Amino acid sequence: MLNLALLSFWHVHAVDYAMEAEQHPETKLVAVWDELPERGQREAERRHIRYYPRLDELLAQPDLDGVIVTTPTSLHPAVMIAAAQAGKHIFTEKVVAATLAQTKQIMEAVAGAGVKLVVSLPRLYTGYTLAIQQLLAGDVLGDLTQVRVRLAHDGALRTSQAPEGWLPAHFFDPQTAIGGALLDLGCHPVYLTRFFLGMPHSVQATFGYLTHRQLEDNAVVTFAYDSGALGIIETGFVTPGSPFSIEIHGTAGSLFYGGPEAKLRLSERVAGHTTWTGQPLPPEPPSAFEQWVTHIQQDTIASENIALATDLSALMEAAYRSAASGQAVALGTI
Repeated sequence: MLNLALLSFWHVHAVDYAMEAEQHPETKLVAVWDELPERGQREAERRHIRYYPRLDELLAQPDLDGVIVTTPTSLHPAVMIAAAQAGKHIFTEKVVAATLAQTKQIMEAVAGAGVKLVVSLPRLYTGYTLAIQQLLAGDVLGDLTQVRVRLAHDGALRTSQAPEGWLPAHFFDPQTAIGGALLDLGCHPVYLTRFFLGMPHSVQATFGYLTHRQLEDNAVVTFAYDSGALGIIETGFVTPGSPFSIEIHGTAGSLFYGGPEAKLRLSERVAGHTTWTGQPLPPEPPSAFEQWVTHIQQDTIASENIALATDLSALMEAAYRSAASGQAVALGTI
């Protein structure tokens, strides 16, 4: 049995990860630390586990095996480096850090301590992503020309039921959240586009501020490739009823996943006509959290996850630099 602690309930998904830790047959949630003592004490009491007011005291516990990091993005480097140096395995919410340099510091601490790290990139570990990966490996689309991934919700919209939107206000604090809709929600389209097309040579981003917060609530990012292919990422906190979707286009056909029915379809040219056929989805693979537990138990390294998470930080840094400058940013400058 692995004893785990949850570090901060800042992120909205902290409750979900706490539930995963409580429900997994080989893990046990035993402690909480939070940068806000009242919140941490409340969540610890709710779960009948111990609250530690000091992070160093929690990390010093010899029977603690790992930590789930859902702190403000601004605290990720300090918290994860401290956890690694204390010999604790780490599962963390994306992004690892707001800059590539900070991410590399964390990765070096993890590697030096020999602890197991997995970053929550949940849309990589789905039946539809596996099915798309298999179809692309079969070269059914020819040369890829464009990937478009859209993911948005309405968490920033002010309504009579939620006067400030249903997202917590701290998601728009530039000192702690660092980034807005792109960093939190747009990360999923970003790492999926990178997964399907590889790393681009340059990134360009445009942000919108429809609800007049300090951080963006609407964003579009484009990736440019030497081949001429393009990646298009669309995200935002101001769109109700927008279905998650993936489009992948090539010289020989197209793939579409999503829409209200959340189905995967393949288009091909047959005898001069375009035909669309539904594609089966394989069973869901283990979640990122389940994979983390397995890596700890089997003493293996989540090499692909770590590489993709590192690339995600580089792409995010490039996107935010681009939005600030109004110009495309070459990945080689990050």
